[in-house]
Amino acid sequence: MTSIDFYTHVSDRFDVVAKLVAKAFAQHGSVRVLTGDAESTEAVDRMLWIQPAIGFLPHCRIGSRLAAETPIWVDHLLEHQGPAAVLINLHSAPPPFFSRFERLAEIVGADEAGAAAARERFRFYRERGYELRTHNLSERS
Repeated sequence: MTSIDFYTHVSDRFDVVAKLVAKAFAQHGSVRVLTGDAESTEAVDRMLWIQPAIGFLPHCRIGSRLAAETPIWVDHLLEHQGPAAVLINLHSAPPPFFSRFERLAEIVGADEAGAAAARERFRFYRERGYELRTHNLSERS
């Protein structure tokens, strides 16, 4: 069963995503980042080109001709084909394919709208019996 981590009170969601992608790639080898829209997809794509500063995270979009050979996928499309161990969600709703992954990381911003949507996702997963953990990132500053 998919284990789910909620990272809450996140001030810079894209920075946290870049760190989680690097960690998940190193530990699990494959990562999918589901963004909420095309603009967020572009922002995460740009972030992964500059972070980590001394490394490279091989990534592409779902529709890329290199997708089958690339271990990190960043896209806002609500579909996923192929393997991936970790899913990082920036979408406001639970991804329809989340249960195919070993781990799901939910990124929750500090704004009230994002927190309200995250509470709905938390409730959705809890009602289905998933193991949930929360990590308050404001406490780590």
